[in-house]
Amino acid sequence: MNGKIRDVEEVRLVGENIEVGVYSLSRAREIAREQELDLVEISPKAVPPVCKVIDYKKFLYEQKKREKALKSKATKVTVKEIRFGPNTDEHDYEFKKKHAIKFLKDGAKLKAFVFFKGRSIVFKEQGQILLLKLAQELEEYGKVEQMPKLEGKRMIMFIAPKKGK
Repeated sequence: MNGKIRDVEEVRLVGENIEVGVYSLSRAREIAREQELDLVEISPKAVPPVCKVIDYKKFLYEQKKREKALKSKATKVTVKEIRFGPNTDEHDYEFKKKHAIKFLKDGAKLKAFVFFKGRSIVFKEQGQILLLKLAQELEEYGKVEQMPKLEGKRMIMFIAPKKGK
């Protein structure tokens, strides 16, 4: 901006209250000075480079404001975990299913996994059946993003909340 713009003879000038056109660099700086604004290089790779006459501090402020607005609109996805064992009994399963329903209703993603301790890895089928049963029972609250997949000693499944809830 201003005096830091070098290595060019002419610039294309744009901005409010300015006749758009190609000016010499010294004339462009003069125009900016007359309006008590800054000469800011917008696209240096263009031929000739494009410069805009604006209040630089105000420009930065507006830019920060826009970024903040975009950031606030971005949805924050929370992931809740529910852990089962391969031989989880019915009461524990129902208790954890209730929590899963609550998480999905609150709009959080659900990561359900079966953790195999020691030699319990031989019950892989039971773990998969447990997760598929959970997916089937949570069908009205969310949809399965990733089917049960064995990763090391864990079998993991992801369920995303339905948008309508």
